[in-house]
Amino acid sequence: MRTVDIRVPATSANLGPGFDALGLALGLHDDVEVTLTGERGVHVTVEGEGAGEVDSGEGHLVVRAMRLAFDRMGAPQPDGIRLRCRNRIPHARGLGSSSAAVCAGILAARALADSERAAAFSDAAVYALATEMEGHPDNVAPCLAGGLTVSWSDHDGAPHMVKLAPDQRIRPVALIPQARLSTEAARGLLPKDVPHKDASFNAGRAALLIAALTQRPERGLLLAATEDRLHQHYRAPAMRQSANLVERLRAVGVPAVVSGAGPTVLAFSTPDTQDLIAPEVGNDWHIQQMDVDPVGANVQFPETR
Repeated sequence: MRTVDIRVPATSANLGPGFDALGLALGLHDDVEVTLTGERGVHVTVEGEGAGEVDSGEGHLVVRAMRLAFDRMGAPQPDGIRLRCRNRIPHARGLGSSSAAVCAGILAARALADSERAAAFSDAAVYALATEMEGHPDNVAPCLAGGLTVSWSDHDGAPHMVKLAPDQRIRPVALIPQARLSTEAARGLLPKDVPHKDASFNAGRAALLIAALTQRPERGLLLAATEDRLHQHYRAPAMRQSANLVERLRAVGVPAVVSGAGPTVLAFSTPDTQDLIAPEVGNDWHIQQMDVDPVGANVQFPETR
């Protein structure tokens, strides 16, 4: 039997104006243990988020990602897979749970393949396959690389990323509701075209956000830099509670955005706003304070720990 341990972080995409481009790795992780057993069949156990809900066989997203990665490497499919998931990333909340599962599966397959095929399957190939499975790179980029990422695709559709180091004073706070929202449902509310003035506004704010997150994470700059006109108000009808919370937080000076497709709200806590967040949140939300994960996905073999 061969075993590999994968740790993958939660992520927040968009960060307000950086629609489909900016992503941040967060200090909240899923741990996945994958063992090739040599016995036929797939056995999945899940602790924490998704327990009793997600598929416990071939349909599990980590297993599907592994199968596809083995095919792309030209490696033989293993007969038996045992998967143990300790999940902390909430599902369908805009914190990158599916990206984490996809990245974990692809990295596990590469780690468990023979050395020649694994060496040929580059980090760029891992990123491309994860983007293909997710449909866009904004969550998989920070999940794989950690930190703050800017992602884009070239004219041929190949994804690329740049990793940046956020200022160490950045303190993300995830405000997580009980309600769920699928990315597909949220994306379906977006219009095909947007006004030029709104696109121009967001371009300026996204550029400002890079400066604020990496050099000057002060309250006033972050508040201006996290303004958005491209997606959040179009999606508001599907998550009115989240939209209202963003409005309340911003009204008292807290830089707040919808995390990814929602419905989680991400706030940036600064020394002068940290006491302003809880009074606006109420009892219907789980407040999760986190650091930025600077490393991203981590692969370890038990015998080398």
